[in-house]
Formats: sequence, C-alpha cells, structure tokens
Amino acid sequence: MWNSARVAVIVPAYREARLIGRMLRRVPAFVDSVVVVDDASDDDTAEAAKAVGDPRVQVIRHAENRGVGAAIVTGYRHAAAAGADVLAVMAGDDQMDPDDLEAVIAPVVRGEADYVKGNRFAHPAARRMPLGRRLAGAVLSLATRLATGLAITDAQCGYTALSARAAARLPLEALWPRYGYPNDLLGLLASGGFRVREVPVRPVYADEASGVRPWHALLVLYVIARRRLAASNPRRATVLAGRR
Repeated sequence: MWNSARVAVIVPAYREARLIGRMLRRVPAFVDSVVVVDDASDDDTAEAAKAVGDPRVQVIRHAENRGVGAAIVTGYRHAAAAGADVLAVMAGDDQMDPDDLEAVIAPVVRGEADYVKGNRFAHPAARRMPLGRRLAGAVLSLATRLATGLAITDAQCGYTALSARAAARLPLEALWPRYGYPNDLLGLLASGGFRVREVPVRPVYADEASGVRPWHALLVLYVIARRRLAASNPRRATVLAGRR
C-alpha cells in the first residue's frame, strides 16, 4: 500500500521473455499486486514472469493477440475487481524507472487527478531520447492537444496511473486496442471531464528493441481523428500542470 491506497501495477507484455523478469524484480515493495497480461506471445513471456517467484505477480494470458490497449484493459478490470484503488501501468520491457512510480501514483492517491501520465520531455534527461522519437512525440502530442483540449506534452508515454473509480466510469470497451491507445484514452478522459495530470519521468533507453515504425505515427493520427469525430459532446477535462 501507499498512503493507505492499494496499488496495482498492470504489465502488458508481448514477446518480452528476455526482459520481463528483470522488470518485475524491480517493482517497488509498496505495490500490492502485479498483473502481467501476456498478449498471446509466441515466446516464454508468461513462463519468465512466473519464474520470478514474486507472490504479488499474477499472469493472465490472452488466447490470441489483441493489442497493447486491450491487454491494459484486461489488467485494469482484473486489478479493479481484486480491490485495487490505483491502477498503474509499467511496460514489460523494463523501459520505465521504478523510482518514478511514487510520483506517478501520488496525484491519484491524493485525489488531485483521475489519471496521471509520465512526461519524459519534462525530465532533465529528456535529451537521452532518440531524436526521431522526440520529434514524433512532439507532433503527436500537439495533435492530441488540439483534439482533446488537454495540455499534454508527452501523449505517447505509457507510464500512467488511473484511479479505480475513474476506470469504472470509463467506456473501456471502446478503447482503441492497439498502438495509439494512449491518445484514444486521453480522448475518452477529455470527453468524460476527468482530471488529467502529467509528472516528469526519466526516459529509459538501454538494450530493449523498439517496435516503433514511421507508419505508426500515421496510425496514431487516425486514432486521434477517429476519437475526435466520435465524441458528440466533448467536455474539456481539467488538466493540472504537474511539476515536482
């Protein structure tokens, strides 16, 4: 628990047999449960997660590949049903610094926000990010701001925390299931009037292999436009300019 709140970490994973064990061993001790959602990996991702031997870790496996967004929704629903108050997301490729988890969940626990996103661009180590990712992130964040009215700087960062109460009110069944889900979720949050906040997180780029391709940017722009058109009566969500 963290400040009397039950914290769950959802780990969407696809072909992460090499790195998921290292990632899981670094999950902070205050986390109550870890839900690994193996999205029908064709390697030993599930086995590697179980081999860590952490009693907090539960592995759920999709019978067929449904996408990272769908894996996160599975994790949200499972963790919320088990009684978690805060639903954080950390990637299975060990690309998120566990030391930042407290900063990500704190505004949710304190009741200051319904959803918190990590902001790699606001961290002093932002220049460690590959130039292509920084440029693509800036363009997609601009498109997301224009479509949602949210003052988001790093729309693509997947290091997040959602309150279980907000999760219960969101139409998660409508979330885009694959790459582009962060932008779609921001659209849902904006339409619902939820409070969104960003906090700085350290960008981590080590020995993980990126699956991001140039055409993914076009896909994300489509997802953003799709959500904007689908929102018949969008309401501006409250955004707090989070800083540590």
